[in-house]
Amino acid sequence: MKTEKRFAVLIDSDNIASKYITIILDEITKEGVATYKRIYGDWTVQASGQWKKALLENSIIPVQQYSYTQGKNSTDSAMIIDAMDILYSDKVDGFVLASSDSDFTRLAARLREAGMTVIGMGEKKTPKPFISACNQFKYLDMLYKTAQNEEKNESKKTQTEESKDKNPTSTISTELQPIATAIRTIINESSDDDGWLYMAQLGSILVKRYPDFDVRNFGFSKMTPFLESLDTVETKRVAQGDNGFIVFVRNVKKSKRKSK
Repeated sequence: MKTEKRFAVLIDSDNIASKYITIILDEITKEGVATYKRIYGDWTVQASGQWKKALLENSIIPVQQYSYTQGKNSTDSAMIIDAMDILYSDKVDGFVLASSDSDFTRLAARLREAGMTVIGMGEKKTPKPFISACNQFKYLDMLYKTAQNEEKNESKKTQTEESKDKNPTSTISTELQPIATAIRTIINESSDDDGWLYMAQLGSILVKRYPDFDVRNFGFSKMTPFLESLDTVETKRVAQGDNGFIVFVRNVKKSKRKSK
């Protein structure tokens, strides 16, 4: 029986809003189980009150850290010390560092050196060095926006899940080109003699090169419709008996690309 990965979820309340808590916990369930759930901040200040309900409902332990110097993020050192203590306890397989602060870049790198899986979660403003130091990075503001849009669409009953997949949000279209280029490169490097590559393998390599890659950032719910929206690649489904089918992808020659 496969054992689920155990994660320590450490949240920087100075940089993460309470509205993201459901997304943070939902995302980690896709990777494993949250063994530790701790959040760091100065709980004596009024601004921290927004977290109270979220902490109670999700059994998250608040860790008090006074702001010794005005204007200085006080949670960094407490999170780092706890992370190292948890690392040496040998009770987890990975860490979730929820923050948009680049000060955690070295911590993420150190945890990976120790063989830990590190998943970062923060907003789009997160500096690139912190993102690159993680195995994966998830944009909470983008996921939150997607979730809000899905709720609105559900309440209006105006779109099916398939139609939503065919209409990616235009606000991030400028970020698609480097991903599309990377996909073509990966296929060229790893495909079989006929140019086909197993989609799951493509996804695995892509995330390693772009830790912040997530099809939901582009308005899709799954990898297959995302790939099928690109005019640079084509897909095929191969039946696997009672187990459904698997998907393969290959590059399309420029002369045969679909017109948009």
